[in-house]
Amino acid sequence: MDKLTSVEGQAIPFGEKNVDTDVIIPAKWLKTITRDGLGEGAFETVREIEGNVFDDPAYAGAPILIAGDNFGCGSSREHAAWAMLDLGIRAVIAPSYSDIFSGNAVKNGILPVVLPQAAIDRLMDVAREGSPITVDLETQSVTTPYQDRFSFDIDPFRKRCLMHGLDEVALTLERDAAIGTFESRTQGSQGWLMAGTNA
Repeated sequence: MDKLTSVEGQAIPFGEKNVDTDVIIPAKWLKTITRDGLGEGAFETVREIEGNVFDDPAYAGAPILIAGDNFGCGSSREHAAWAMLDLGIRAVIAPSYSDIFSGNAVKNGILPVVLPQAAIDRLMDVAREGSPITVDLETQSVTTPYQDRFSFDIDPFRKRCLMHGLDEVALTLERDAAIGTFESRTQGSQGWLMAGTNA
């Protein structure tokens, strides 16, 4: 997964509360065996509404999404994070998230920023004005050209994973030498465990 240290640009002022994963990517899109192209189905039911923010040219390619409380609730489908990533979103700013969505987001290189509603309201105004927003993971801050600065907390492990581009496979590969040593030791002392394998 790509490293993420900061995200800067236009933000999509969505702001809706209780947006579940079926809204983020409807179930009919879950038949795919690849992550590519899921952005086409992202927020499909919202995009059916005339004048929606996702199809507004002013927000085309925006890497930041501003949402409301309880974003990503509902099913645990990882496709929701895949669809948002395919849409170009690398950071979401909301007052709260579903735990499963938040975990899936980080595992796929999307930063879920938690800020209070007052900060969300201010950032919605800035986004509607067309001004850029900067989300800096290193300093754990969200800033605007108007001297707004909002600090956010993030679990240190999640921060490390995002900043170094470490998904679960990469985290496992970091322990490659230790895993090899363990397997060699096990082969020597308990070889019967390896019987019938290609190890």
